[in-house]
Amino acid sequence: METVKSLNKWANAHTSYPLDVLRIIVGVFLFWKGVSFMTNTEYYNQLVEPIKDLGGGMLIVHYVMAAHMVGGVMIVFGLLTRWSIMAQLPILLGAFLVNFIGEMHVGNLILSFLLLCVCVFFLFFGSGKHSADYYFKMES
Repeated sequence: METVKSLNKWANAHTSYPLDVLRIIVGVFLFWKGVSFMTNTEYYNQLVEPIKDLGGGMLIVHYVMAAHMVGGVMIVFGLLTRWSIMAQLPILLGAFLVNFIGEMHVGNLILSFLLLCVCVFFLFFGSGKHSADYYFKMES
C-alpha cells in the first residue's frame, strides 16, 4: 500500500496535460476496439482463430469486449485506472502473443506492443491529477 501511495505522490507532482490526453486516447481507443469487436464479429473470430480450441473460448470473447468497453470508459475518466489497466493487460498480452501463434500481422503486433507498453506505464503512473480518482481522493 505504501508503494501505491508513493507512486501517486510522484505522479501527482509530475502530471501534465499531455499525459492526461494520452490516457484519454488510450481509453477511447480501447472502447472503440470493444465496439469494433462487438459489431464486426467475423473479424474478431478471425483474430481468435489460433486460440479458439482452448477451453472457455466464448468466455474469452465476452471478456475482451466487456473489458475493453467498460475499461476504456473508466480509463477516459481516470476512474479506478490501475484496476482497469490490470483487466486490460491479459488481453493486450494475448493480442501481442497471438501474432506468434497464428499468422503474423505486423500492424497488429506493433499496435498491441505499443498499447501494452503505454498501459504498463499507466499501471505504475496512475491516472494523474486531472482524473476522477484524484477528484474523489481530494473530496474525502
